Amino acid sequence: MNLQPLISDLDLRRATMCQLLHWLAVERVRPQGLAEVYEEAIERFNPTLNAYVGLSSALLQEQSLAAEHRRRDGVIGRLDGIPVAIKDNFDVAGWPTGAGLLGRRRPVAEDAHVVTRLRASGALLVGKTNMDEGALGAVTDNPHHGATHNPHRHGYTAGGSSGGAAAAVAAGLAVAAVGSDSLGSIRIPASYCGVYALKPTHGEISTRGMLPAARRLDTVGLLARSADDLTVLLQVLAGYDADDPRSRRRRVALAPPDWEPGRLRAGFLPSLEDVGVKPEVSAVFEAALAKWPHELGERRTVDFSDWDFARTRRAGLLLMEAEMLATYAPDLANTEHRVSEGFRRLLSYAAGKSAADYAAADRVLDVATLKMRRLFAQIDVLVLPTTPQGAFPLDGPVPDSQGDLTSFASLAGCPAVSIPMGYLPDGMPIGLQLVGARGSDLRLLELASICAATLDVEPAFPAIH
Repeated sequence: MNLQPLISDLDLRRATMCQLLHWLAVERVRPQGLAEVYEEAIERFNPTLNAYVGLSSALLQEQSLAAEHRRRDGVIGRLDGIPVAIKDNFDVAGWPTGAGLLGRRRPVAEDAHVVTRLRASGALLVGKTNMDEGALGAVTDNPHHGATHNPHRHGYTAGGSSGGAAAAVAAGLAVAAVGSDSLGSIRIPASYCGVYALKPTHGEISTRGMLPAARRLDTVGLLARSADDLTVLLQVLAGYDADDPRSRRRRVALAPPDWEPGRLRAGFLPSLEDVGVKPEVSAVFEAALAKWPHELGERRTVDFSDWDFARTRRAGLLLMEAEMLATYAPDLANTEHRVSEGFRRLLSYAAGKSAADYAAADRVLDVATLKMRRLFAQIDVLVLPTTPQGAFPLDGPVPDSQGDLTSFASLAGCPAVSIPMGYLPDGMPIGLQLVGARGSDLRLLELASICAATLDVEPAFPAIH
C-alpha cells in the first residue's frame, strides 16, 4: 500500500526533469496524469503568456497513452513521459515549420534529427513555441503571433529568439525545451527568464531539420530548470549525424567532467563596464562570485583588448542576414502572406552588402577560433554575465547589446551554459555564463551544477501559477 502523499499539480510543474523521472519510475505519477497537468496549465496560462503558437491536445494524449503502455511493458526510453516543447523552426512531422512567419503553413513530412531522438527517448512533444520572425531578433515580439511575455512580469520581454521556449519552461508549461542558438538565442531568454540553458559545441547536436539562420553559427540549444536536466538532454540528443555536414564525429567519448577540484583556472574580463554591462548586472555578478571562494579555483584576468564584442556580434549578424536572404527568399516573395517590414528591412541590409563584406565577416569566425585556442590554453572556463542587461518592457526601446556577451561562444564554436545568478533591483532574474573550450560541454555542466547549488538563487518555479 502506497502511503506517500499525493504530489500537487503545482509541484509537478515546478519539479526538475530528473525529479519527474524519479517520480515516474516509482509510479508516484503516471505519464497521462503528468500530461494532463501540463495541458491544463497551458490552457490556463498560455492565452496571456503566449509561449506556444502550435498545440495539439489529441497528440499529447496519444503520446502519453503510448508512454503508459511502454511503462507497463517494461521497455522505456530515457525521457519517457517527459513533456518537452519545440521551437517553431524545427521540423515536426505533420506540423508546419512556421519559423515565426505566416506563409509557411504546409505540414512537413519528416522530423528534425533532434525530434527523432526525442521521440525515440519517449519524450512527449507538447507543441511549437513562439519565436522572433525568422529567428532574427532577441525579444520574441512577433508581428504575426504577438509577443511572448516574461513569466516573471507581464509586459516584459522573455528574450529571444527562443523566448517562447524559455517562457514555457519558466512558467511550468513544459519540463524542458529545444530551441536554436546562433548568437545567443537560447542564452539570452534563459538569462531574462531565470532558467538554465546550454549552447553546445558547434556540431555536437545535429541541426538537420532546423531552418538555418547561419549554418556556421547554428546550434541546437537546450532549456531546463536545472543543470543536471541539461546534462541528460545533451546525452540523449548529442551524436554524429552523417546527413548533417557540420555534425562532429568524435574520436573519443564526450569529454567527461574530470576537472580537478581546486585546480580550475577561471578567466574574467578586466572590466565589465568597458563591454557595456549595466552596473546593476555587475553588482549581481560580483555578489555571485563572492559565494564561490573555492569553486572556481584560480582566478585569472584575461586579455580581451583585441576583441570588440559589439563589432564581432554585428559581423555574425551579417552572416545570418545574408544566409537568410536565401533561406527566406520564398517568404520575401510571398504577396499573400507578407513578412513584416522590420524583417524585410533587416534582410535588405545584407542585400546591400558586397561579397567582400560577407567574406570579411566570415573571417571573424577564424579570428574567433584562434582567440578561443589562445584563451583556453591559459584558462579552463571563461566566466561572465550572460547578458549586459535584464529583461525590459516590451513597449520600450530594445538595446542593441543583448547578444554582445553571448556572441563570442557562437563565433568560436564553443559550448556555453547560462545559469540564474540572482535578481536585479527591479526583481527580475539575470543569468551568468560559463564558456569552455570545444568539447568541454559536460565539464561546463558539472561546474554549472556545483555553482548553482552553492548560489541557490534560482527563481521559484513555476513563475506563474
